[in-house]
Amino acid sequence: MKNIIQNINKAFDHRIRLGIMSVLMVNENADFSTLKELLGVTDGNLASHAKALENENYITVEKHFIGRKPNTKYIATKEGKKAFQEHIEALEKLISNS
Repeated sequence: MKNIIQNINKAFDHRIRLGIMSVLMVNENADFSTLKELLGVTDGNLASHAKALENENYITVEKHFIGRKPNTKYIATKEGKKAFQEHIEALEKLISNS
């Protein structure tokens, strides 16, 4: 029997990373404040999980200023979107085989 969990991506194991990618799959981008509010997480948690996704090349980070205020924007990469879609498909197969 084929290993039914082989396509589940470890990078998306944590609920915060799953949440970040879910938001970025349906939006062109999201800024730090928006993600923090939507996910209900602390600055440190969001930053560390975003960094983990960035290290996998699943998201890119753009930093700029709006007036004098810093703004950090996150964007899912093509590779990240593909990996996340494969992860979701693997979860769906796992559920349907249960």
